[in-house]
Parts: sequence; C-alpha cells; structure tokens
Amino acid sequence: MQLDQGHKFCVAPMMEWTDRHCRYFLRLISKHALLYTEMVTADAVLRGDRNRLLQFHVDEHPVALQVGGSDAGALAEAARIGAEFGYDEINLNVGCPSDRVQAGRFGACLMAEPKLVADLIAAMGESCKVPVTVKCRIGIDDQDAEESLDRFIDAVAEGGCRTFILHARKAWLEGLSPKENRDVPPIDYDRVYRMKARRPDLTIIVNGGIGSFAEAADHLAHVDGVMLGRAAYQDPYILAEVDQRLFGAEEPAPSRLEVLDSFMAYAEGELARGVRLNQMTRHILGLFHGQPRARAFRRVLAENAHLDGAGLDVLKAARNVAAGERSHAVAAE
Repeated sequence: MQLDQGHKFCVAPMMEWTDRHCRYFLRLISKHALLYTEMVTADAVLRGDRNRLLQFHVDEHPVALQVGGSDAGALAEAARIGAEFGYDEINLNVGCPSDRVQAGRFGACLMAEPKLVADLIAAMGESCKVPVTVKCRIGIDDQDAEESLDRFIDAVAEGGCRTFILHARKAWLEGLSPKENRDVPPIDYDRVYRMKARRPDLTIIVNGGIGSFAEAADHLAHVDGVMLGRAAYQDPYILAEVDQRLFGAEEPAPSRLEVLDSFMAYAEGELARGVRLNQMTRHILGLFHGQPRARAFRRVLAENAHLDGAGLDVLKAARNVAAGERSHAVAAE
C-alpha cells in the first residue's frame, strides 16, 4: 500500500465509535479510505487482552492502529505488537485533550515536549517495519500556533516521522472539555496549508470540522490528504464517492442496500460468535442519512437490536423499511 496515496481520505480514530464492527462496515462502502482504530494505550496493549483490543478483519485493510503513551519502551513494544498483528500503520496520539489522558502524560499535552515526541517516534520506528505517524493539534493553550507548531513538526520529523495529521484547532487543556475542544477553538485550515507549503517533503493531512466530500476535495488542493471524523460516522455514505473520485476506481460504489446486505452477512457470522446485535448495528444508523425512510430504518434498529436474542430478523425488518417494502413484525430469535 502506498501510504502517501492512501492518506488522501482517512476516517479518524474516534473513541467508542471506530471499533472493528464500525471499520468493517465503512470498508464495505470504500475499499481505499484509510481507517483508524480507537486510541489504545501502550499499557493496554502490553497488559490487556490483545485479541480483544487489536483483532480486526482482514478486509479492513488499509487500517492503522492509534496508540497513546509517553514511555518510549512501552510505545516501541506496542508498535511492534501492532505491526505483528498486521496493521498498516502505527499512529501516535498527540491530540487528545482529556483530563485522563493528561494525567497519563500523553495526548495533546505532549505538544509542549517536541523532543520527547521525537524520541518516542524514533523508538517506535526502530521497533516495527510499518510507518509511524503522528496525529496532533496546531498548538495548545497559549502557544503561538505559528512558531510552536513549526518547532514541533521539525523536531518530530527529525525523529523519523514523515506523516502528520493536523487537527486544525488548538487544544485548550484548561477550561474546555474534550467535547468543547472539538468545536470551541477556532478552526484554522490556513495554518495547516502553510505547514504543507513550508515542509513539502512531509505528508500533511488536515483534520477537523470537515463535513462533506465536497469540502474534503477542496482541501486536497492544499494538502496531501483529509481526515473526516464525526461527519463520516453520522453520514457514512459520504465514503461512496471516495474510490472513484480520489483513487480512480472504475467500479461504481455499492448502493446503500447492497452495503446493508453485505453487512448482514458479516453480522450473521458475528452473532454466531456471541456478539450482540446492537454492538454492530449502532454503527450503521446513519447509512440512510438524508433518505426518505431513514428515520423509520433507525427506529427499527433502536427499538429492537438491543433486545436479548435479537438476530438477523431485526436487520431484515430494517432493510424492508429502508427499501420501502412492507415491514414484517420483528421477533427475537
């Protein structure tokens, strides 16, 4: 996989959202979008249930593992394990502003320590054979977003990082919640563009507040790639334009109903392995976003998928509704 090409369109790592079921679903819509896991701490990789935390379906490729931490040894080992699991990229989180993350000395607070981040990247790069990348903000708190970001990117690039995903907002570590940090600090895409112009040798991806494929395409005039988060989750069929328009695919994107049919086949296998239906269907509620029967489709899933014994009959009923066919009564299997 050519990562420079692959980074043209990415779906952001989102806690409690981009789990393996979500990623499999998104992959049914686009074969080429680069998908990211939820952030996993290095300590969790080393001490937790690795299969539960890291397993993914082979069809998810290209897929990147995002890790968090500030200990070089632990991150190097986590990167090695992630690469051995088959991930195409290991990404270091230097952007999360939550109190819990700050208490562990990782996430956005690391932007104040560019030399440390460079050392972390160097250690991770030495331990695995896949690219190691960084996702960060354009600054934190009262930092000058021009001078401090230049210093940070230059230092971390010296450590071996060639790809940076820049969320085009500062993170305020004091006074704003993680949710507020996604919306309140002003967006500054031009700062990301200037970084690409200043460092054309690096792969620069812009993230933050991008709400449509059209907006994403506009950004590609200035940077190497775009990363969508909430918009891609809430309206996943945005990805239907990606393969043909950005990657030159000849085959048309599957229809929404075709995506749902493929997901039903996946869900059948997961149900047989003991996965609850709502663990999977919570990720597909936006599949018919903007379509005439979207609300009815969501209602069938919301009212039935969480019930004990809920099975494929729920998905079939939701499909009937979405297709405009007569809905059959849902009965838990």
